[in-house]
Amino acid sequence: MSKQIFIVGTGTDVGKTYVTGLIVKKLRDAGLDAGYFKAAVSGNVRANGRLIPGDAKFVADMAGLTDDFHEMVPYIYENAVSPHLASRLEGNPVEMDVVKTYYENICRKHEYVTVEGSGGILCPLCVDERTIMLEDVVRELDLDSILVARAGLGTINEVVLTVSYMEQRGMRVRGIVLNHFHPGDVMEEDNWNMVEAMTGVPVIACVQDGDTELRMDVKVLEGFYREAGCSTSN
Repeated sequence: MSKQIFIVGTGTDVGKTYVTGLIVKKLRDAGLDAGYFKAAVSGNVRANGRLIPGDAKFVADMAGLTDDFHEMVPYIYENAVSPHLASRLEGNPVEMDVVKTYYENICRKHEYVTVEGSGGILCPLCVDERTIMLEDVVRELDLDSILVARAGLGTINEVVLTVSYMEQRGMRVRGIVLNHFHPGDVMEEDNWNMVEAMTGVPVIACVQDGDTELRMDVKVLEGFYREAGCSTSN
């Protein structure tokens, strides 16, 4: 059976893709069969007439993945807006059955699958033809989550609100990763203590700008992945 985890951010541009790349790289450097999946990504550029999912390319380059980008991401949009608006402008709205099919295919190929979200947990993926929010993907795929947040000013509010919302809606947050962390910074270290105290969720790693390795024991990281009913057999 494949094991999975979901990576959600407190919002856009908190470094979720960067942290996801470090996580997948950590697993692969330890000799584990790790893959990547993202339901929808916006703000992409074209190469040879095809849209290239930038987030998937970043993770693949960092972690040495060889899967085709279009296997990792079923919905790829050019406009740098929320997926629901991008599909309104470009067509090809998100369908949950398609997301599940692509996800299951990746799960069959890899022992560990890291699923990255789009924006924050309240990101709308589709609102016109049907209503699909990012949280619907988390629940439909039965995924536990790791939350990526900025280490600096404002993160207490962002983390506590996100964790509270997710837990009230039946989603399990297993750990927090603080990005753009500066060791010795009094405020950021206090933020670390405060988000743990106010949410009951542990900070499992801190990522500094320019890090190429995740400062975390790979066995501990493995422990956050959980089987969610996806077979690895073909």
